[in-house]
Amino acid sequence: MLTNHDKQKFLSIALQVAFLLQFLVVSSSTLNSTKYIDKLCEMPSIDDKAFCLQTLSAYPLAASATGLLPLAEVVIRGIDIPYAKLLVKSADRAAEKVPALKEQFKACRDAYFLIVMSLKSAASELKISPETANYDAMVCFDQTTLVQKLIGKNKDLTSKSLMEMTLRMDKLIRLAIGATEVVGG
Repeated sequence: MLTNHDKQKFLSIALQVAFLLQFLVVSSSTLNSTKYIDKLCEMPSIDDKAFCLQTLSAYPLAASATGLLPLAEVVIRGIDIPYAKLLVKSADRAAEKVPALKEQFKACRDAYFLIVMSLKSAASELKISPETANYDAMVCFDQTTLVQKLIGKNKDLTSKSLMEMTLRMDKLIRLAIGATEVVGG
């Protein structure tokens, strides 16, 4: 029969083992998600691997992805689409802020809206046809190129700010393309 001291020792050891196992499980899932992020960031479309690793590792849903498809969905639905929606709102605010450039900013807003729609289409096609999703993501560059032509040479701070955001969108589009590539194999 176990004494109270033996029971306490046993309980203490059991708690330590349980804690250690929990840590190992978390470490294992973290290693897997890091493996998925690394694989996505090695795709040919990713030209700034440091940006890719930094962006995805910092985003909790990406860092905890349980596979390549969930990671790809997080990239498109959780990172790219929200950022593109932010650009739509930013263009609307820019049009209010600088009335002289209202038409240019409205055209930028329309371009950003088309990016949102293309990315939504890419997200919906990801499981069914990664190649189609890839195309949907790639056409987003047409819109960022249009924005660059519309306001890229403007000297005002609002245009410059919107251009910086557009250049960041270009990098995020590359992540979406990489996401479609990693799922498509």
